[in-house]
Amino acid sequence: MTTRLSRPSLVIQHPVRPPLTPVDLPADPTPASLAYDTNASTNPAPFLLSPILNLPLSFGSAYVGEVFSCTLCANHDVPDPAMAPLGPGGQPLAGAASPKRKSIRDVRIEAEMKTPGANSIQKLELSPPNPSDDTKGTDLDPGDTLQRIVNFDLKEEGNHVLAVTVSYYEATETSGKTRTFRKLYQFICKSSLIVRTKIGPLAPAARHGGRRWALEAQLENCSEDIIQLEKVVLDLADGLGYADCNWEAGRGGGDGDGDARPVLHPGEVEQVCFVVEEAGGSPRAQQGEDGRIMFGILGIGWRGEMGNRGFLSTGKLGTRPIA
Repeated sequence: MTTRLSRPSLVIQHPVRPPLTPVDLPADPTPASLAYDTNASTNPAPFLLSPILNLPLSFGSAYVGEVFSCTLCANHDVPDPAMAPLGPGGQPLAGAASPKRKSIRDVRIEAEMKTPGANSIQKLELSPPNPSDDTKGTDLDPGDTLQRIVNFDLKEEGNHVLAVTVSYYEATETSGKTRTFRKLYQFICKSSLIVRTKIGPLAPAARHGGRRWALEAQLENCSEDIIQLEKVVLDLADGLGYADCNWEAGRGGGDGDGDARPVLHPGEVEQVCFVVEEAGGSPRAQQGEDGRIMFGILGIGWRGEMGNRGFLSTGKLGTRPIA
């Protein structure tokens, strides 16, 4: 049994060399270990295995605000025991002992994630879910694979470790044994956006005389990928409202540029602006213990090159009123 972890990417694949392959059998990678059908000679270098595995370069980078999503595969790579060892000329070896026929039953995959800020490991939900404890797992014939999809919201920077455990029952004609193996996949989660905010006072509203402020934010793409901003919204405290001065405001107004969502290349910056004001008929916004008027939270949503979504929220934003 072997495991493989992958996610969609537009790069050259890295096939896993089948383990326990007799020298007299072809060493072509099994179909379950390939990202797509191809001739093995196009990429003969095997994927290196170690007790703690770093995700391959083809997996891409992981960023705060995105969902870590990948496919876990448990492959039954043991050759079919019905195939007897062959000698020169392709003839069966004389006196070669026929290997015992083994059956792989009740295969289960479990995944856990260790994050920098957590003291304990978090168990992850897989899709489709594993059978319950009192239900039999999946039986695999030689060459078959069991796949599960794992999703995890990335909320902090730093080193993450994905622990994958595969358990199965190995049965022969005369005996059986439960086996378990575990692999650790290590990756670093990086910051995707740098958000800088500035709040300044405006003239009171002409309609009801409520106070107003201009909230500006600079969004810098500090990742290595191109992203497209989908939305930038404010979640304000009670008694406050806002007017959007960004690309969303131009929708439906006859201006074709209003629908153009900004595309940020690595290192590029987009500036957004909102007008925050006290709602008419509502009590005046009160200052907190630190003397600041708290507005709320700024949320930024985007899409990556492969269509993967990301969302990031700031802490509570506020300002001190000018006397």
